[in-house]
Amino acid sequence: MTGHRTSDDAVPATGHASAVGHAPAVGHAPAAGGGAVVPEDAAGFPRGLDDMQRLWTPHRMVYIGGENKPKDTTAGSCPFCAAAGDADDERYLVVARGRSCLVILNLYPYNPGHLMVVPHRHVSDYVELTPAETVELAELTQTAIRVLTDVYRPAGFNLGMNQGEVAGAGIAAHLHQHVVPRWLGDANFLPVVARTKAVPELLGDTRARLAAAWPSAAARRLRSRSAEPTSPTPEDLA
Repeated sequence: MTGHRTSDDAVPATGHASAVGHAPAVGHAPAAGGGAVVPEDAAGFPRGLDDMQRLWTPHRMVYIGGENKPKDTTAGSCPFCAAAGDADDERYLVVARGRSCLVILNLYPYNPGHLMVVPHRHVSDYVELTPAETVELAELTQTAIRVLTDVYRPAGFNLGMNQGEVAGAGIAAHLHQHVVPRWLGDANFLPVVARTKAVPELLGDTRARLAAAWPSAAARRLRSRSAEPTSPTPEDLA
């Protein structure tokens, strides 16, 4: 019989054949005369026997294990509140700050440049926002789209909020709006089959690029005023 068996002949040894007529598993070859198994060089394997490519993402074990998930729903355990109360933008991956909201990178991005617009206050529902918070959240979302378009040239965007754990919110106690750049072909087999997303840029580098491209508050106000509708003149109504 081709291959080898364990001493009690009950369980196939790792990398060996388990039935009559089966060839040894890829990676081993029986030595002459039935002696010890000699490992083969994987570089010489035909593509048909092992054509899989491996993408190792050990950093995602933090997410899988829930290491950074808040312990409870209080502001003291909330990472968004921590970012809002600390001026260290690099540590918290903050791209920009407004009067009542901030723009922060998603620690586990779906795509490069995945941002979140977050109110400073620890509120969970959209209807709890004040009028000023609602306006600034919308304005920062628009600015985020403009900056991401300039820096990354995506083909489109996903915008949205998940309210409540049942709706998919990872941190349900603190409202946040996602701004996700999209490219053709970015929804390939990795996220669908393996629940893994390959992100080609370090988060710190992404934050630095977007922060450098983010317009000043004065520039945003000027753009906002220039976009305001004007009252028609008598000539317009003539």
